[in-house]
Amino acid sequence: MDKSWMHPDRRSKAYEFGVEAFLNFAVENLLTTTHIRCPCVKCVNLKLFGVGIIRDHVYFNGIDQSYKNWTFHGEPWEATTNASRNVEEDDGHSRYSFVSEEIDMDDNDFGDFGSDPYEFANVIGDGDQPVYPGCRKYTKLSALVKLYNLKAKHGMSDVCFTEILILQGDLLPEGNTIPTSMYEAKKTLCALGLSYEKMHACPNDCILYRKEYEDSTNCPTCGISRWKEGKDSILKEGVPAKVV
Repeated sequence: MDKSWMHPDRRSKAYEFGVEAFLNFAVENLLTTTHIRCPCVKCVNLKLFGVGIIRDHVYFNGIDQSYKNWTFHGEPWEATTNASRNVEEDDGHSRYSFVSEEIDMDDNDFGDFGSDPYEFANVIGDGDQPVYPGCRKYTKLSALVKLYNLKAKHGMSDVCFTEILILQGDLLPEGNTIPTSMYEAKKTLCALGLSYEKMHACPNDCILYRKEYEDSTNCPTCGISRWKEGKDSILKEGVPAKVV
């Protein structure tokens, strides 16, 4: 399917016809008009909307141009051609362990990546590329892990992280391999079985509300409430003051 329309001016006829062709394609393949993933640069296929809202988002926000294989909208997956399907076990495990150590996760947290070895092989092969031509310090995968660590550490929103990726890509030399969206970054990390869990935390960073503190409503160290305080100074029970 022609996807050249994803790049022209959003005011152009080419973009208009392309949007309608995309929506028709999605409806025909998904057999629904109400629960479709939105591929705009803000939603990056993480939110579901009806056709009308998606059309507005794609016009106002623009479509995520890294979404080249419309797998969420009925298009079959196309493996990258530059990745080998024969990844040696020791080589793959060494990279796998590197990601585990960088994100501070146990190997068991990755899940069974062997259930889709071709996808894992594609990610490993693609991740071996230098982050930009001539770079010796970082590969695409190691740079992405570092950036994602910062996202998790500082509680960045998906939209903020996407904008940082776009800026980072603009700052680096031409031909760099930095992902251009949260969707593309997640696709790479999810192929390795990486995920994250959101947890309530004390606003003063004293504790995480987990294990023995899972049911606590106030921090045992500083005494501050777990719940967010509204503009009327009334606590909104059930709404955490801080999430990490």
